[in-house]
Amino acid sequence: MDKDDRYLAMTWGGPKQIPVSVGILPAAWIRYREDLDAIVARHPALFGHVEPGQRDYDAVGGTYTRGTHVDAWGCVWSNVHHGAESIVTGHPVPTRADVWKLEPPAAGAGLPHGFMWLRLADLRGFEELMCDFGDEAPELARLIEVVLAYNLGEVARLTTATDHWMMYFGDDLGLQTALPISPTQWRRWLKPCYQAIYAIPREAGRRIYMHTDGHLLPIVDDLIDCGVDVLNPQVRANGLAGLREQCFAKVCVDLDLDRQLFPFCTPADIDDHVHECVDRLGSPAGGLWLKAEIGDDVPLANVEAIFSALEKYREL
Repeated sequence: MDKDDRYLAMTWGGPKQIPVSVGILPAAWIRYREDLDAIVARHPALFGHVEPGQRDYDAVGGTYTRGTHVDAWGCVWSNVHHGAESIVTGHPVPTRADVWKLEPPAAGAGLPHGFMWLRLADLRGFEELMCDFGDEAPELARLIEVVLAYNLGEVARLTTATDHWMMYFGDDLGLQTALPISPTQWRRWLKPCYQAIYAIPREAGRRIYMHTDGHLLPIVDDLIDCGVDVLNPQVRANGLAGLREQCFAKVCVDLDLDRQLFPFCTPADIDDHVHECVDRLGSPAGGLWLKAEIGDDVPLANVEAIFSALEKYREL
């Protein structure tokens, strides 16, 4: 989908079609190989012209590779499922005393997924970080200060390094049914961070896209206030009714279709799901993009149904 439809949908300017995108995990290519390639080739409206058999089905890189990886901050990532994402199992500042010795990486290490909130958890460990918030420990302020300072430098560098009209950010703020900290705590400790980070590209005329998994309904208005133009939330963690109430006509939603449904349902269920999402959140004026992620747990019949439903219901 070209910039015009994405921009028009983002600004409620009347796109020709709902912008759609599909992400296929390396694990899915490893498992399904030529069969998945053939399905992709049958949907040129989504993927362009694809010549089956030209892809390296085993190509995997970075933290999607089985084994252990260490990032620029010293966080240790472990992967037991080749082709899927790793998780952080080694935290470089496990004690509060360690926080005072924390040094950020050299400039240029980028802003990966999990650049602020998840970075705090990856550095300290989730349980230790929860104790920091509960105690409002001085080490929490120091940890946030170090991570924020690094992020501000990187986003300033990246803003000047590219002239793309939109900058993309990813940080999973929620759990399945709630925020990990209270909205009050989030506004006190984290909202100023996102405001400061997003202000840099916004002042340069860029739009802000934010991917964030988990339940985030209590802070949607805050994210808008921070400058988010396109919000990429999950259906299951927030519910269509909640997303309609909190987002419709206020912020463009790049809706992450229900990855927790895809492995277990029928093709007809998928058609119903996409139809309902468009019916509840879509509008001829815009305000909706659609996104689907394909893992190796999704049956091929459902993969085909996802692609077909995206093609069918993107028409306004």
